[in-house]
Amino acid sequence: MIQPTASFKDNLQLLPSIEGLARIELADASGAVVATIENAPGKQGSLAVYQYLQQVFGTLNAEAAAHGMEVFGEHTADAKARPGAHPNIDRLIEIVEGGAPLAINVIVA
Repeated sequence: MIQPTASFKDNLQLLPSIEGLARIELADASGAVVATIENAPGKQGSLAVYQYLQQVFGTLNAEAAAHGMEVFGEHTADAKARPGAHPNIDRLIEIVEGGAPLAINVIVA
């Protein structure tokens, strides 16, 4: 497990490569896919964070979500100030605040 810094850019350098990933699918307890994060420009940072959370925690529970918020660094404060601006961080906040855990399914290209 990494020790996140306050800088998202610096934290990204500590995460495993996302090369070869197509997307991540997040599923609820019934197995329904509730969100996807594509390997596309503007989404690759979130893809890297969620892949890392899957590798370290196996699932997106409150502990994983809290750690993910630290990894997102300065973007977490911005997400709290502007709900909806960072949906992949909003999801972590929701889980930390008592939302249901989600399965993290890594889909290779």
